[in-house]
Amino acid sequence: MATTHDRAVLQAIFNPTTPIGDIPGLNQDEELIDDDSGFDTELLRQVKELEMRGVSAAEAGDLQAALQLFSQAIQILPLRASAHNNRAQALRLQGNTAEALADLDCALFLSGGAGQTARQALVQRGLLRRLAGQSDEARADFEKAAALGSEFARQQAVALNPYAALCNKMLSEVINKLRNPEVSKIL
Repeated sequence: MATTHDRAVLQAIFNPTTPIGDIPGLNQDEELIDDDSGFDTELLRQVKELEMRGVSAAEAGDLQAALQLFSQAIQILPLRASAHNNRAQALRLQGNTAEALADLDCALFLSGGAGQTARQALVQRGLLRRLAGQSDEARADFEKAAALGSEFARQQAVALNPYAALCNKMLSEVINKLRNPEVSKIL
C-alpha cells in the first residue's frame, strides 16, 4: 500500500497541473450528506419526493414545472437548503442569474456551509461568478467546495489561481526535462 507521500509524488508526476501534495480523494472516506435530522420525517419525505419530481421535470426540459415543484418543497420546509439549491439550478437554466444567486446564497446560509447541498451550491455559485468575471469570488467558492470534496471545484480553483498555474507550469517543465533529457539538450 502506498503512503501519503508516495501518492503525493505520483500525483505531481502524473498530474502536474495540480498543487504539490494535493491528493484527490484523500480526505473523502466518508460520504458527504446533509443533516436533515431536525425536520419532521413525513414533511421531509414529501419534500424529497417533490424535489425528485422537480429534477425529473428539469431533465425533461420542463423548467416551469421544475420551478413550481421546487417552490412547493420550499413552502413545506423553507429551512431546508436542498430545494433552494435545486431551484437555483432551474433558474440558472432559465437564464435568471440574479434569482439563482439569491437561492444559492440562501442554500449556503441554511446549510451552514456544510454537507452535499453546500458543496453543490458553492460549485454553482462559483460558476456563475466566474461567468460574471468575478474571478476572486469564484475561486473562493471553488476552494470551499473543494474542501468539501468536489474534484471539479478543485480543478477550477487551480485554474483560477495564477500562482499555482505558474508553479505548476514550472514543475511540468522540470518533470518533462527529467523524462526526456535528450530533448532538453537539443532545445
